[in-house]
Amino acid sequence: MADFKFLHTMIRVKDLDKSMDFYTRLLGMKELRRTDFPTGKFTLAFVGYGDEVNSTVVELTHNWDQVEPYEIGTGFGHLALGVPDIYGVCENLAKEGVSIPRPPGPMKHGSSVIAFIEDPDGYKIELVEKKGM
Repeated sequence: MADFKFLHTMIRVKDLDKSMDFYTRLLGMKELRRTDFPTGKFTLAFVGYGDEVNSTVVELTHNWDQVEPYEIGTGFGHLALGVPDIYGVCENLAKEGVSIPRPPGPMKHGSSVIAFIEDPDGYKIELVEKKGM
């Protein structure tokens, strides 16, 4: 098991362009690769902060015929990102209209400063302040 490596987390997105804008422009990830599968009517796009060899990334799966929003369900929790200035990041995201259901502040029963935002499909993303990043 020492040879195992965490590669990616996959989430389904309704509007790939909107999601790509959110993850790249607003969260600063890079589009690493994108592949269309016409016979399956879906696109896979991978985004992240580093290459797939050295970093865990997010796979955005866009099913071309999806009309209704996805149900996130009760099993999925959130993705987590470390940020150097959580208050500044949240201020900028709020200006872009990003939903921030849990504004930045100290975590209950802990010392970390956290916030929760939502991507265009409603997936929760925890922001954790990491000074000195």
